[in-house]
Amino acid sequence: MFGRERLETKTLDQVRAMRAPGLVVGECLHMLRGATQAGMTTLDLDRLAEQFIRDHGGRPSFAEVPGYRHTLCTSVNEEIVHGIPGSRVLKDGDLLSIDCGAIVDGWHGDAAISVIVGGREAARPEDLDLMDATEDSLWAGIAALKVGRDLFEVGSAVEASIERAGERLGRTFGIVEDYVGHGIGREMHMSPNVPNYAVRGRGPTIRNACTVAIEPMITLGDQENEVLTDQWTVVTSDRSRASHWEHTVACHDGGIWVLTAIDGGAQRLASAYSPLA
Repeated sequence: MFGRERLETKTLDQVRAMRAPGLVVGECLHMLRGATQAGMTTLDLDRLAEQFIRDHGGRPSFAEVPGYRHTLCTSVNEEIVHGIPGSRVLKDGDLLSIDCGAIVDGWHGDAAISVIVGGREAARPEDLDLMDATEDSLWAGIAALKVGRDLFEVGSAVEASIERAGERLGRTFGIVEDYVGHGIGREMHMSPNVPNYAVRGRGPTIRNACTVAIEPMITLGDQENEVLTDQWTVVTSDRSRASHWEHTVACHDGGIWVLTAIDGGAQRLASAYSPLA
């Protein structure tokens, strides 16, 4: 499944250009986090996101994927990824993963967050543990990026983070293996694949000014999954809940730029994070 694909490199000016779609995506997700409430449908969120992206000079990238016509993927509870916005009404306590992509001047940004409808006080304790462990594993994967290292170290860091969280919390978490991160740039999905788990053998070497989307998808039960009859929505086979977090990240000789982050990146990455020059 994973070969020795090479990571496309860019100039630093091209990486800086990717900050524009990254900011649109990050700010859109921040808006959606505040707007999400019980009684809304997932299609309501999709319409808000499309308007936001267009108002900020971008185009929704997911709508340009053949066979898909929405701005977001909205995955609720047992849905892992690729949930289609529609008439589903959100309820307090739902665990919602929102995946968003935008294009600005031909460059792509891609990120995802998970939220609890009604806020953390409305959540089941196990859902909070899942959501927080998934977000932590994303940052662990990002921090593993370093020029000259093996890209597969990202997945090893994600898996180690999830294992530590499970031991600390007394939870059984599953790492979804069928869906992984990817390269990104002038296209949304580019080589190479970026697994969220430890992989035997060597992967691509991380080179100066490369960009990837890292996106762990973690479940409360078994990681086995299936695709619904809509041919898009991926759900856990045991119908346990799932969480999805993602950032578009650039790695260069001076450190890391989290292109879709709008706050908190420096604190989360500490010394591994390099502010955008």
